[in-house]
Order: sequence, then structure tokens, then C-alpha cells
Amino acid sequence: MNPGKTKLNFIEQIVHDDIEMNKHGARVHTRFPPEPNGYLHIGHAKSICLNFGLAEKYGGKTNLRFDDTNPTKEETEYVDAIKRDVEWLGFKWEGKELYASDYFEQLYQFAEKLINDGKAFVDDCNVEEIRFMRGTPTVPMTPSPYRDRSPEENLELFREMRAGKHPEGSKVLRAKISLTSPNMHLRDPIMYRILFAHHHRTGDAWCIYPMYDYAHGQSDSIEEITHSVCTLEFENHRPLYKWFIKQLGIFPSRQIEFARLNLNYTVMSKRRLLRLVEEGLVTGWDDPRMPTISGLRRRGYSPAAVRNFATRVGVAKRDNVIDLSLLEFSVREDLNKTAPRVMGVLNPIKLVITNYPDDKTEDLPLVNNPEDESMGSRTIPFSKHLYIERTDFMEDPPNKFFRLAPGRNVRLKGAYIINCTDFVKDENGEVTEVHATYYPDSKSGSDTSGVKSKGVIHFISQKEAVPVEVRLYDRLFNVEAPLGHEDKDFTEFLNKDSLTVLDKAFVEPSLVAAKPGDRFQFMRMGYFCVDSDSTDNHLVFNRTVTLKDGWKKKK
Repeated sequence: MNPGKTKLNFIEQIVHDDIEMNKHGARVHTRFPPEPNGYLHIGHAKSICLNFGLAEKYGGKTNLRFDDTNPTKEETEYVDAIKRDVEWLGFKWEGKELYASDYFEQLYQFAEKLINDGKAFVDDCNVEEIRFMRGTPTVPMTPSPYRDRSPEENLELFREMRAGKHPEGSKVLRAKISLTSPNMHLRDPIMYRILFAHHHRTGDAWCIYPMYDYAHGQSDSIEEITHSVCTLEFENHRPLYKWFIKQLGIFPSRQIEFARLNLNYTVMSKRRLLRLVEEGLVTGWDDPRMPTISGLRRRGYSPAAVRNFATRVGVAKRDNVIDLSLLEFSVREDLNKTAPRVMGVLNPIKLVITNYPDDKTEDLPLVNNPEDESMGSRTIPFSKHLYIERTDFMEDPPNKFFRLAPGRNVRLKGAYIINCTDFVKDENGEVTEVHATYYPDSKSGSDTSGVKSKGVIHFISQKEAVPVEVRLYDRLFNVEAPLGHEDKDFTEFLNKDSLTVLDKAFVEPSLVAAKPGDRFQFMRMGYFCVDSDSTDNHLVFNRTVTLKDGWKKKK
């Protein structure tokens, strides 16, 4: 086994050492175990890349397992969305997808064994009473008055729970571990609760459901997962998982914790993201402002960019906050190589080339991407009547303004050098039309005019222009840490300017057949993606990311 010459992160080192010692027959088997109670976000993308990446690097396998133990919050919609996200990132799981619910019967039998061994008991206390009796890390737990029930009585009650003979909330099954452990997870944790809820896979077959902390670790053991990689928040849960493994004598999966991914200017919690959706503060889980994988995909992020970002962030042992600009840099880096260059005018103003023939149209060649010659070239129409970007003209410009202004030359991208001769204003004093003359001998690629121009601007021929809607997205929150204010709700920091809609934009005619998901660089304007709201008669573009990081300047 040759893991490569690059320096290993601490998890790779653990895996490498296990292989060297022939642990589990030098086998590597990881898993990605999401709860199907929401859509995945960029933090999950890091975990996906890590788990699947480890298996790929060391010739192993990765399971996709849904830890579906809470039927009140889980939906098939979330299962389907998670599968799409994993596949979109470019990964394939081993065999068919798995579910904790596949193991409900086996988990139940494990529980009966613990009861028979005197390691679990049925408690008639409710959740609030149990929480009150639990104590603190320095104050022992008050034992439940039902803690010393006999195995026979506990087994009979547990079977009655399964048979639906007791009301919801009236009883729970708890592990009998410790009254004094400073680790609160070891203080007789709840293993099962009664829930008369329809499960998305098992229907109404069960009315008792295992708690996550009981089902999760045992599911890893059932699947014989060699390396159970999870985030640091589960570090204190590890002793509980190991206790269950020891008592049950089952496969000893090894849990390894790493720092979760935290990004500034957003929230990384499915519960809070669900709230944004349910309160209509965003348009849905796939709103391009959301940090969900589906939102990033709709916005135009590529799988390669997300994977590269996960690699850049690396694997650490301590939690930290990553600047969102690093993610945006990874997106720019990838799209710079892969996105065709096209012309889009977002805030148009008319340009008339007064000495160009009225009835003439030229087709001028332009390369699709100078970073990749294999992407070829296309032609764009040039005519007397054009659109240019409003910000590319100034009536009274500063000295270092190298675009269009009265008496100044500028080159139209891929076309001619022009000289501004006049402009027209409306009754409000706003410039509505710019007039210019062109130099016939200044065509790009065959310029013999000798005319100089310091600037280059893009354009679109009015006759062939394709009207489109453009959505400009910015950061969802206007503070770096929306959750860092105890006296305010995080929704108070939503950025009211996170979405700007431009409904009078134009793109070149080569984009008329663009499909949802297609990505482009609008020259000088940023990277854009065709949105799923598009129809055959109405194209909608999302701005994926600007050409440069302008956020710091805005701050």
C-alpha cells in the first residue's frame, strides 16, 4: 500500500498505521451516515469528501447509510436529495444505500441482551424528570426509582412497549452504566422511546425507536466499519459507543473525530436552515444564497470546486472558522479553467456607431476560453446599434478611467476601436444613448489603423441581443458570526441586499440554447449559471461569483 509521498493528515496516518499493522486484514471501510431530516450543507460536503476520499486513497469501500431513527423529522424527500448531492460531488457508495432502520430488529435484540445481562432497564420517569435527576459533571445523578427492576420485569415491560401497550412518553429504555461519571453521556442514557409515528420506510411496524446514540455506533459495528469518521461534537459520545461494543461483544469500529467545517457569513445548522425555509426567508433549501449543496449547485458551483475547497481546508483536530472567500476562490479557480467566455450586458445603455453602415452585420470570431484552446471559438454579431454596460461610459471621467467618454477611444472586445463623439440624455438628465465613430482599419486581429486605445469593453448587438433575467447574489448575512449575539436572533442579521434582480439585461445570441446548470463567464462581469427557473422563452442567470473578491472593499 502506497499512500503517496505527500504529508498525511492525522486521520490518514491512523488509517495508514492500521494497514501497516494488518488491522482488520488491512481493510478500510468508511461510511457517510447523514440523518434524513434536512438537506446537506457545505459542512457535510467536507465529510463526504473525507470519508469517500479515504476509501478511494486506500483501496477501500464507503457505505451511504441513513441514520433514520426519528420518524417525526425524516422524509423521503431528504433521502433523495442527499443521494443526489453525494452523486453530484462525484462519489459512489458501496452497493445499495443502507439505513439504520434496516437494523431495527437486530438493534432490538441487542437491547434485549443488555436487559438480560442487567445492563438496561425500563424507566417510567418522563424525559423532564430524567433530565432533572441527571445532575451535573460534578454532582452525581439521582438514581431512577426504577433502576433496580429485575431483568425479567424489564424484559416484559420492554416487549409490551414494542407491542404498543404503553402510551407515548410513558416509558423509556435506559442503559445502566453510571451515576457519577463526569461524562454525562454515560449517566444511564436513554436507548429507546415510544413514538407512535409513521416511519418513511418501516411504516407503522414499530412504535419504539432507538435513540441516535444507541443506533449509530451499533450500525457501524453491524456494517463492520473500520474507521468511523465524525466531527468533534461526538468526541464525548465515543466512550458510550465503546461501552455498547464491549457489552455486546460486537465488531469494534474505531471512531475518529475531526473539526467540523464552519464558514463565516452563514449558519451551518440544518435546524436553523430549516427555519429559514419554513419562515420564507429564503425561497427553499436550494436557494442560491443557502450553504446547502443543492443551493451551491443551483448557484453554479462545480463539484470540482467544492472538492478542491474541502482539500484546501484540510483535516484538523480543532474547530475553526473558514473565510467564505476561500470557497469563492476555489470556485473562481475552477470556473476560470472550465467556463466559456461570453458577453452579457447587465445594465445596458445604447451605443450607436454613426459611421457604420445601417444594414451591415459582421460575424466576428472570439475564442471560448483562452485557458483551454480545445473549447474552440464562436462568432458574435457586430452592427451599427449595440448595447454596452452603463458603467462603461462617463460624461466627465477621472484621469484613470480608460473606458468610453467624450473624445476618448476604447476598443470593443473582438471588434473595432471607437471614438465617443456625443451622447443623449432624457428629461431626468440620465444618459440614454452614446454616439461614436469606428476606425474601419482597427479590427481585432488585423489592426492597421495605428490608433491607440487603453481600454477594452464588451458589447452586444441590439438586433441579436437575447433578453434575460439576472440574479445577483451576495452573502446571506451581513455579519461574520450570525450566531454570536446572545441578545439577538440570528435572522436579524440577514443581508437585505443578498439578492438583486436585473430584468433588463441582455446576452449574446450564442446563449439562446443554454440549459439550466450551464456555467459561463460574462466577460468583465463575473461567473454566471443558468437557473432552474429558466424556460424556453425566458432565460434566468444566477451570478455564481464575482471575478474578484470585492467583499473586503465593501466592508
